[in-house]
Amino acid sequence: MEVILAPQARRDIANILAWTEESFGPQALNRYANLIATAIDEIAENPDRAGSRQRPEIAQDCRIDHLSFSRKSAGRAGDRVGQPRHFLVYRVTKSNIVEIARVLHDSMDLPANLPDEHGHFPE
Repeated sequence: MEVILAPQARRDIANILAWTEESFGPQALNRYANLIATAIDEIAENPDRAGSRQRPEIAQDCRIDHLSFSRKSAGRAGDRVGQPRHFLVYRVTKSNIVEIARVLHDSMDLPANLPDEHGHFPE
């Protein structure tokens, strides 16, 4: 399936990766970037994959998928993110497009971070 990243999701990823590099260095940045890309590819392949959850209280057809479910696919043992802390907020449209609205830290209050003018699901 095609994937569309909302502007806020793009900013979320950029901020996550900048913080990761600043806090943990360039190797950690590469591992986390690979993990995010792998998670996006996996939900594009199977949006209802094991581990993803429906969140209709946030938006119609809304789902979340924690990056930890893509950890083993994103690299060899010893070259994986140890404890991913983010999740993708997405839905699948009637046109079978995966729309990713946000990439949020798992400690964040999800309803407080959706919707907003740049993180809502694209219309």
